[in-house]
Amino acid sequence: MIPRRAHTEIVSLLQQFPAVAILGPRQVGKTTLARQISAGAAHAPVYLDLEQPEDRAILSEPRAYLEEHRGRLIVIDEVQRMPALFETLRGVIDTRRRAGDRAGQFLLLGSASRELLRQSSESLAGRIAYRELGGFRVDEPTGLTPSELWLRGGFPDSALAADPMASMRWRRNFITTCLERDLLLTGLRTPVETMRRLWTMLAHVHATTVNVSQIAQSIGLSNKTVAHHVDLLVDLMLVRRIQPWFANVGKRLVKSPRVCWRDTGLLHALLGLETREQLLGHPCAGPSWEGFVIEQLSAAMADRGTLWFYRTSTGAEIDLLVERAGGDLWAVEVKRSAAPAVSPGFHRACLDLGVRRRIVVHGGEEAFPMPHGIEALPLSDAMRQLAA
Repeated sequence: MIPRRAHTEIVSLLQQFPAVAILGPRQVGKTTLARQISAGAAHAPVYLDLEQPEDRAILSEPRAYLEEHRGRLIVIDEVQRMPALFETLRGVIDTRRRAGDRAGQFLLLGSASRELLRQSSESLAGRIAYRELGGFRVDEPTGLTPSELWLRGGFPDSALAADPMASMRWRRNFITTCLERDLLLTGLRTPVETMRRLWTMLAHVHATTVNVSQIAQSIGLSNKTVAHHVDLLVDLMLVRRIQPWFANVGKRLVKSPRVCWRDTGLLHALLGLETREQLLGHPCAGPSWEGFVIEQLSAAMADRGTLWFYRTSTGAEIDLLVERAGGDLWAVEVKRSAAPAVSPGFHRACLDLGVRRRIVVHGGEEAFPMPHGIEALPLSDAMRQLAA
């Protein structure tokens, strides 16, 4: 098993909070990580998977069952399938608090975004901590180079597949399963092939601002329906929506969000790119690398800041604007070349916003200074900087 960077942090959170939620898309390794964590518990843990009818039946009388297993860590997988459970958890946690049990009671796993889960879990405010788990990071010991991880994506079964063909086969089957099963569970009634076309179109505009009306017109859906589908992909943690930075700088700002596939392996499968050579020769190579870097930086940063982008109608632009604690702003430009150059628009944008640090994340392995106070960093160094 590949040790995950999130392991230590989640163990620490369990020592502080009664409940901890690990959130991430399906098949990203949440269950494996939960079993690794629970293996260190003082007493044998309880594991429930709410996708299984028999486990949902066990929780038909949840309070009695949870009280029966007091003193043991209870792991509940696919917790979003029973939103009513959160109210019961609140009562159980508060009862145990009064008896002196304050931490490490429940480990919840969910294939839904924090915002979606929060709609059901508001009653656990102050009692629960959240930790997102994405695909493998470049600083985890997978034995893969950053280029291999970029091509295959971070889903464990894809990244660690025996060969490139097996990796692509897994990703294509994952996409088909999502289209034919997971999205139907959300209540969608759009034909599968129409959805596949929508996903493919979103792959072609990866890491750019999305024109919903243009996509809707191309595939014969309403603007509202396309926007709803994108919202679902965000909620399923397959797509990241990066909002534009709004500031009173006296300039006309781009106000449409950017949309990125969170896993570049899925992106490449949708575009039919099986090899590194095909990827490097495709127009999406630059945006794909940018999306890969954004996900890696976001995973390293965890909850230490908020991601935005900045663009004006006159061409001033910052790929990734990181808002740190206290409103401190860092400007991050992403370049695939090991000898990066930045545009005048980046400098103008930095002056517009008065950013404190200017960083260019490049595809090489060396850190070096650039003019105008810019730091050129390889991806691993940039991740360490943002994690600090």
